Amino acid sequence: MLSRAASNTPSLHAVQAAIEQYGDTSKLRLRGTMLPAPATGEVRIRHAAIGVNFVDIYHRTGLYRLPELPAVLGIEAAGVIDAIGPGVESLHPGQRVAYCGPPAGSYASARNMSADRVLPLPDDIGDETAASLLLRGITAHMLCSCVYPVKAGDTVLVHAAAGGLGLVLVQWAKALGARVIGTVGSVAKAELAKAHGLDEAILYREQDLVGEIQALTSGLGVDFAIDGIGGKTLIETLGTVRPFGTVASIGQVSGDPGPIDLSLLGPARSIALSRPSVFRFIADPARYREGALATFQQLRSGLKAKIGAALPLAQVAEAQRRLEAGETSGSIILRP
Repeated sequence: MLSRAASNTPSLHAVQAAIEQYGDTSKLRLRGTMLPAPATGEVRIRHAAIGVNFVDIYHRTGLYRLPELPAVLGIEAAGVIDAIGPGVESLHPGQRVAYCGPPAGSYASARNMSADRVLPLPDDIGDETAASLLLRGITAHMLCSCVYPVKAGDTVLVHAAAGGLGLVLVQWAKALGARVIGTVGSVAKAELAKAHGLDEAILYREQDLVGEIQALTSGLGVDFAIDGIGGKTLIETLGTVRPFGTVASIGQVSGDPGPIDLSLLGPARSIALSRPSVFRFIADPARYREGALATFQQLRSGLKAKIGAALPLAQVAEAQRRLEAGETSGSIILRP
């Protein structure tokens, strides 16, 4: 069992957004708790900004089961170290930090967590910027460097191009020299995505995805397609990719597509289907820090953080409702 820090580090009152059972947004409840001094190898962080991600909804509904209930949701935040536990030498009180990934618990005004999951935050990167796109930046790095190394001249398809991850992916792929085609739900979202570098927008409610991609690529198809929608959209996406191209399935907002017939991939089509997990990627400490440094560098090179809404922690249910309903553009953050 981890030992606690010296008794001269007092406990801290914190507010948390937790669930006692899986279900809809009504299951989210605010509660107060006393955080003890951080244990050996831990730090205590006072949050300044908290990221809201679709995986938080998967956790709330039980699609992705948490280790135990009740549980505090949230996997991304930025803030200031309030106290350090024994054995922590690389971080210090007063230092600005950010983090993303398991274990859940960021929907809180403060939390204790393992120091080896905490990243020092550069002075030129703001708390809300970090909380809104650290996980998304690492995801973009994983997709564009490991899953399919995007290079100049490639054509990339990004679904939900005006969403929080979509806008990051558009900018990331453009920075690597790719042509980017994106699906969006409205003209306003198309304009937003184009303002962030999108080359062509497909209004998925009005236009045929496969037909539009064939027209835009002279029948060749895209080199790399990134789908976080799932359901029938994933099946349709398989028809947008050139022979020996790649599809990355990174989410299932509209549901599980079910078993996929391998005949949809090859040999006639000869495409690769990847199901990468950013949580698996960042479980490797070296890759976690590599992805974070790549994100910081992209921010310094012009990557723009689009925060579509900033709500108080007390409105966490509304934040999740908006995200789940597709009412948002860019990212949502919570302020403790």
